[in-house]
Amino acid sequence: MKTIGLGIALTALAGAVQAADMGAANEPIKLAINEWTGQHVTTHVAGEMLKAAGYKVEYVTAGMMNQFQALADGDIHATLEIWSSNVSDEYAKKVSEGTVVEIGDLGLNAREGIAYPAHVADLCPGLPAWEALKDCAQVFATAETIPMGRLVDYPADWGTPGADRMTGFDLPIKAVPAGSEGALIAELRASTERKSPLLITFWQPHWAMSAYDVKFVDLPVGNEECFNDPAWGPNPNAVNDCDFAPSRIFKASWSGFAEKWPAAYEILSNYQLSVEAQQPMMGKIDVDGGSVEDVVAAWMAENEGSWRPVVDAATK
Repeated sequence: MKTIGLGIALTALAGAVQAADMGAANEPIKLAINEWTGQHVTTHVAGEMLKAAGYKVEYVTAGMMNQFQALADGDIHATLEIWSSNVSDEYAKKVSEGTVVEIGDLGLNAREGIAYPAHVADLCPGLPAWEALKDCAQVFATAETIPMGRLVDYPADWGTPGADRMTGFDLPIKAVPAGSEGALIAELRASTERKSPLLITFWQPHWAMSAYDVKFVDLPVGNEECFNDPAWGPNPNAVNDCDFAPSRIFKASWSGFAEKWPAAYEILSNYQLSVEAQQPMMGKIDVDGGSVEDVVAAWMAENEGSWRPVVDAATK
């Protein structure tokens, strides 16, 4: 969906939203900032929408995996880009307790997986088939992993999905967590420039997918049987011998949010952002060096028809 399409979708949605009370507009709404650029974009667009409605907004740094206690306690009021494939058990616990409330899908068409820069197919013949990794694991070896290959996994506080799959497929490849999203990008850049081998856990939407011509390894389709039944899949002795589950990206709030800021709750519940809108902003930040604030402000000014109807419908 192009940005103009996003505007049409939001306009139609806004028509069904009833104007709500502003609530405690003199108290700041605290939005969680997690560890990746796309989430910063998502959150700042939402924050600017709330400001346009007349609210005060604060951005609070919070780890993706450990933010839910703060959300449950009301120390953070909303988090706007939760990936279903990488969410902690703590989230489900808080939802079950009623202290955290899910407030709808974000609208991003996403994918996660085991990936590699396109040139790596020449170093590991048989890619993108996962079976190729059995024969060329040592191509990916480094001093810290030899004789095993190396997979650069997500940062430790994002979970261990890459490691889970190396175990699931019984591959002689050691997953090493990256220090940050920036470290993942540095690996992709270095591999592309040097034409060196790299296996990495990665995702889309992300500007680097096109900048570095990143491909995904073909894995069996991810499903609940794979994640729970060792007998399912190519390895009869392990779970996780399949791809990531299709990622759903959604939003959540503190359970008291709707009562305290009714109009803001309506705005965040109905807020959506497309890949086509988010990904170019990510590139302007991570590639061109723009600040999140400036890039988002420019997008808001150029695309008012894409977000203003939701704000107006909730407040007028």
